Amino acid sequence: MKRIAGVYVVTDRFVNPNRSHLDIARAAVAGGASILQLRDKEATTRQLLEWARAIRDLTRRAEILFIVNDRVDIALAADADGVHLGDDDMPVPVARRLLGSGKIIGRSVADEEEALRAIAEGADYVSIGSVFSTSTKPDAGEPVGVEAVKRVRQALPPDYPLVAIGGINLQNAAAVFEAGADAVAVVSAIACADDPVAVIRQFQQLWAKIRGSASK
Repeated sequence: MKRIAGVYVVTDRFVNPNRSHLDIARAAVAGGASILQLRDKEATTRQLLEWARAIRDLTRRAEILFIVNDRVDIALAADADGVHLGDDDMPVPVARRLLGSGKIIGRSVADEEEALRAIAEGADYVSIGSVFSTSTKPDAGEPVGVEAVKRVRQALPPDYPLVAIGGINLQNAAAVFEAGADAVAVVSAIACADDPVAVIRQFQQLWAKIRGSASK
């Protein structure tokens, strides 16, 4: 299984209506992102599957991990690398029975207790957030801050992947990596960038400088 590390691009067709899921996926591939997640809570199942299959083709050729948000059925149908689950989604143990041991399961958490519970349930990585204020996920609650990233990192096994999400951009990403995040999940910083490919490359350079040697 490839490592969960570096730049984790999350697609969103609403923060910038001029960029589709596929537009963002192509930028992620061109920019050298490590992981790509398809997230769309309003699409029909048929439309989501169509996008997922197209993105699966792109990411497979580029050897980028492909994760589907929420939908275990779509992840299975598109042969994605895994699924990312939140509080209102399928429980991790149930998703594991359906997906099998070869697929990745990520879990959104808000603190150390939730992170340790996710590990016990069989999640392959946890995502802490929202680290900073964000408009892309209205139900994210109050920002947990960089200190929460540090606390969760200290509570996890050293080699267990920690993703940080929520309001992360090129101005604050260094602090998040320094706090111990193995990857940063970015949404509007990519979808709304004038040159998303260049921004992804800058994120990857930051990761390599701060976390690259620590993640080997």
